[in-house]
Amino acid sequence: MTAITPDIIAQHGLKPDEYAKVLEILGREPNLTELGIFSVMWSEHCSYKSSKKWLKTLPTKAPWVIRGPGENAGVIDIGDNQAIIFKMESHNHPSFIEPYQGAATGVGGILRDVFTMGARPIANLNALRFGDPAHPKTRHLVAGVVSGIGGYGNCVGVPTVGGEVNFHPSYNGNILVNAMTVGLADKDRIFYSAAAGIGNPVVYVGSKTGRDGIHGATMASAEFDEKSEEKRPTVQVGDPFTEKLLIEACLELMATDAIVAIQDMGAAGLTSSSFEMASKGGLGIEMNLDLVPMREEGMSAYEIMLSESQERMLMVIKPGREDLARAVFEKWELDFAIVGHLTDNGRMVLSRHGEIVADLPIDPLALASPEYDRPWVAPAKRQPVDAREIETVCPVEALKTLLGTPDLASRRWIWEQYDHMVMGDTVQRPGGDAAVVRVHATGKGIAITTDVTPRYVAADPYEGGRQAVAEAYRNLSAVGALPLAVTDNLNFGNPEKPEIMGQIVEAIRGMGQACRELDFPVVSGNVSLYNETQGEAILPTPAIGGVGLLNDVSHSATIDLKGSGNAIVLIGETKGWLGASLYLREICGREEGSPPPVALHRERRAGELVRQLIGDGLVQASHDISDGGLLVAVAEMAMASKDKIGVALDAPTTLPLHAWCFGEDQGRYILEVRDDDLPTVLEEAVEHDTAVRVIGHTGGRVISVGGRAIAVEDLVKVHEGWLPAFMAGTKE
Repeated sequence: MTAITPDIIAQHGLKPDEYAKVLEILGREPNLTELGIFSVMWSEHCSYKSSKKWLKTLPTKAPWVIRGPGENAGVIDIGDNQAIIFKMESHNHPSFIEPYQGAATGVGGILRDVFTMGARPIANLNALRFGDPAHPKTRHLVAGVVSGIGGYGNCVGVPTVGGEVNFHPSYNGNILVNAMTVGLADKDRIFYSAAAGIGNPVVYVGSKTGRDGIHGATMASAEFDEKSEEKRPTVQVGDPFTEKLLIEACLELMATDAIVAIQDMGAAGLTSSSFEMASKGGLGIEMNLDLVPMREEGMSAYEIMLSESQERMLMVIKPGREDLARAVFEKWELDFAIVGHLTDNGRMVLSRHGEIVADLPIDPLALASPEYDRPWVAPAKRQPVDAREIETVCPVEALKTLLGTPDLASRRWIWEQYDHMVMGDTVQRPGGDAAVVRVHATGKGIAITTDVTPRYVAADPYEGGRQAVAEAYRNLSAVGALPLAVTDNLNFGNPEKPEIMGQIVEAIRGMGQACRELDFPVVSGNVSLYNETQGEAILPTPAIGGVGLLNDVSHSATIDLKGSGNAIVLIGETKGWLGASLYLREICGREEGSPPPVALHRERRAGELVRQLIGDGLVQASHDISDGGLLVAVAEMAMASKDKIGVALDAPTTLPLHAWCFGEDQGRYILEVRDDDLPTVLEEAVEHDTAVRVIGHTGGRVISVGGRAIAVEDLVKVHEGWLPAFMAGTKE
């Protein structure tokens, strides 16, 4: 028997006071298997011990919310007895160590969170952050992550329809891979994870258990150091073909009355799934680990319980339905094993080779995980920058430069590697403000987006948190969808540092306020902390995944300009805010200034206006204004148009030209409107008390502003060229 020494305890990520709590709960010293179980269940990745105090402040309810945080994924009502089930999760540390498998298994894990609840997955998205393109590892990491996402998603047959990618040196040693899945279910056929029924069989289904992924949750709860490359064994190995079989088998069994409860084996594998099911049901479990299907010889109880092998589920089945369930899974050539049963004693009792190898109280372990109120300090406020003191550059030359920078260059090289049309319901492909997927065999559509601007959050976490939510709201509104709910993925550094904890607290506070004021509740999410390497933290990155509803997909709007002679209409106020902007960073070489403020009441009014105009058929094209400002948004609309239609812009004289073109003021949209519809559009804007101005007209093949012009085709070459050249190794 392995002696439990201070070194062993430290290797398991438990602090001395946490181990003291273990001793108090057990009334004795744990054995190694029990210590491992405490370690993963109380890891930051599984217990949210640094963040749950603040997560409780987020708004999670609305009339259309069926189930908020606490389940595998969030559930919202979209009418007609249909529900959308969705969530976003991180696979950051594994993807840095082994980019292909790390990203692939991130996709597999989030798919399971959704179909576990009875939903057929209908769309995948991702939010990716990489380091400086000049860093020697960046190209390798981009290639591996993109291949992993495409390899898994394409094989499993779920379209990857959207996402975002940023580059910044803060991610050099710790990339971010956040994966999101959206699924469709019948509202009256949703499955939950709370175990029920004393004596009911506990069933293991899916792939066999191996030694891959052991201590994955613990690794994800620690900073990286110079030895991080040695942690490859903690990265799971995925099999998308097995996942596809598992989806079909689970959905087939869910069409019967056999399942009482179901939980996927994600982080911490069999440990977390069994403890969470039993705890939610207020019951105990006895399991014989000899019955767990294994693909490797001589596995110990410790390895079986902590393995994070992929494509596995745990179920509670109604007595008498075992043969039915077995037949379904054997038909799909998947393992099926009755490994235990539910008890009324509230304990987890595990046996191996005829001996009790763990005997733990479930609720004290699952519910009494540490909850810290960590010390925090609010980040210092940055001062606004004066646009009149910022270097001015010819606007069309600055535009050309910006469109070829890593953060604004076309992502086509990435999304063309993803199958975004499989299943035949993708209405809007990647490249727009939000993806749109038809609800199969109906006229309804689901709009989906992922958003956050990390440089804003770094400059002011509170304002950046508000902006991330507002940007998701705006992207959904820009396609005509009513924003319904969000999932989040909060990526931060080491919460034990007061300045990092301050970022977390302030960002959540900002997110919460925006969600409340926009009626946009948080229904699921994930927290990924300790994203640091040798003490250097990433930019704070609270990614937001937003979901909205279109009652009629034929009334959705796209960003591409449709014709010549149409008005270009600016919705929202423009003050020329250049603090924390891409213009300031990429053109002037300055990462400074406070980010643009978000006026949530104006944001809401502008969104309502745009959705109404789109629904009434008064908008030819629509695009929200975000990174790079107004001129970048107009150029993106022109480049997306079939004939590369140009735009002549009339800049006001009340603002410096570079501030008007590249300021990143929030709450704004660019609309293409036929002249015949223009009076109605202007009238509706007044009715909504929203700023509106005609700033130009479509026509020709150039974009002109301030007496200077540039061909749209020239912009396309720069915009489309950067990423392929970088990945080919011809551009650093």
